[in-house]
Amino acid sequence: MKEEKSPEEIYTERRERMVESQIQARGVKDNLVLDAVRKVPRHLFVAEGLREVAYTDGPLPIGEGQTISQPYIVALMTELLGLKGGEKVLEIGTGSGYQSAILAEIAKEVYTIEIICPLAEMAEKRLKEMEYKNITVTCADGYQGWTEYAPFDAVIVTAAPDHIPQPLVDQLKIGGKLVIPVGELFQELVVVTRTEKGIEKEKNIPVRFVPMTGEAEGK
Repeated sequence: MKEEKSPEEIYTERRERMVESQIQARGVKDNLVLDAVRKVPRHLFVAEGLREVAYTDGPLPIGEGQTISQPYIVALMTELLGLKGGEKVLEIGTGSGYQSAILAEIAKEVYTIEIICPLAEMAEKRLKEMEYKNITVTCADGYQGWTEYAPFDAVIVTAAPDHIPQPLVDQLKIGGKLVIPVGELFQELVVVTRTEKGIEKEKNIPVRFVPMTGEAEGK
C-alpha cells in the first residue's frame, strides 16, 4: 500500500514545481534567489483557507486591502537587487513578510517598513515564529526610508508610488540598487543604481502593485 505524503512533503513538491514552472522557466537564473524561494514556505504567509493555492501563479489577498506578490515577481525583484550574501537591505512594504523572508535567506540584515500596523505586527510575529533573527520590522511610512540604519546595499519597494522617492535613493550606498514599481494606472519596474556620478535608471517589465500610500501620495 502506498504511503500517503505528509502536508509538508506536498507543499515542498508544490514549491519545487513553482520554482521550475513559474520562475526558472521565465528566466530567473540566480541560484541564491532560486534556493531562497525553494526554502521559504509561501503557504505560511497566507490565510489557512488560501494555503491550497499558495503556490499558484498569482498574487493573493493578505487582508487590509493588500496582497502577497506573485512568486515570479518576488523572485525577479530579488534577482534585480544583485545580492551576493552579507548585504544590508531595506524593504518598503512588509506586507505578509514573504519577501522579507526571501531577502533574509540571502542578505545579512533586512530592515522592513510597513505603513499598515496590523500587517506589520502579523508579519513580525510570523517571522519570529519562523526564527528569522536577521529581520527588523517597524510600522511607519516608508517614504523617508530608515535613516537610523542607512546606508543600505539595496532597497526594494513593494508598493507603487508615481515617482521615485529621493530619500530612498539617498540612503543607497555607492553601487547599491533600488528596485521599485513606478506609476499609477500603468506601472513599470525600475532599477536605480547609485553611482559616484549620480544615478542610472533601467526600466524592466510592466507590473501591477498596490499604490504606495502616505507621504508618497502628497508629493
